[in-house]
Amino acid sequence: MSKIPVYFMPGLAASVAIFERIKLSELDFDVMYLEWEIPLGKETLQEYAKRMTEKIKHEKPVLIGVSFGGILVQEMSRFIAVRKVIIISSVKSNREFPRRIIIAKNTKAYKLIPLSLVQNLESLAKFSFGKKVNERLKLYEKFLSVRDKRYLDWAIEHIILWDRTVADQNVIHIHGDEDDIFPIKYIKNCIVVKGGTHIMILNKYKWLNANLPLIILDQYDGKTHD
Repeated sequence: MSKIPVYFMPGLAASVAIFERIKLSELDFDVMYLEWEIPLGKETLQEYAKRMTEKIKHEKPVLIGVSFGGILVQEMSRFIAVRKVIIISSVKSNREFPRRIIIAKNTKAYKLIPLSLVQNLESLAKFSFGKKVNERLKLYEKFLSVRDKRYLDWAIEHIILWDRTVADQNVIHIHGDEDDIFPIKYIKNCIVVKGGTHIMILNKYKWLNANLPLIILDQYDGKTHD
């Protein structure tokens, strides 16, 4: 049996280092990692997603995206045939956004975010990973590698203005019940990870290592394996 190609996309401003604890069997899976590119001019999210598909070198891959990376891989799947799209700590449409993001969109408050503040590691960590990060800033320093102002401006705006209103029913959504960026109360139709926060790619890696292969292979039975 040929290996299944799996491409991982990190979250906002994050490097592929966030996947360092995720281990899939080399016998079954051919694992690749996608990295954020600096947007070109006034590139739309769809144009950016199409450009990112040029990095896909396999037919019908599995795309796995975390947080904003989850939004991106959903957009990428518009342009290429995929085996599966799996999102972690993300949303399937703008209807799953919390109120603060909807308010930011309606008031255009996101334009007031001082990017010099977000480029500060502590602020960027809170923005990307949630509130409970202060004690772990050294840990996050290696995960938050994309601090280019053009990218951050573009990314924050395109998260908040994401225009997908109808969720793709084929997307598999894994979400923690303690996520403080995208609270579970706004999320529909997902696999719930108990105790999972917005950074569960780091601290629930045992659950993910046990269950991701089953989900990819259509063998997941809804029970927790960890």
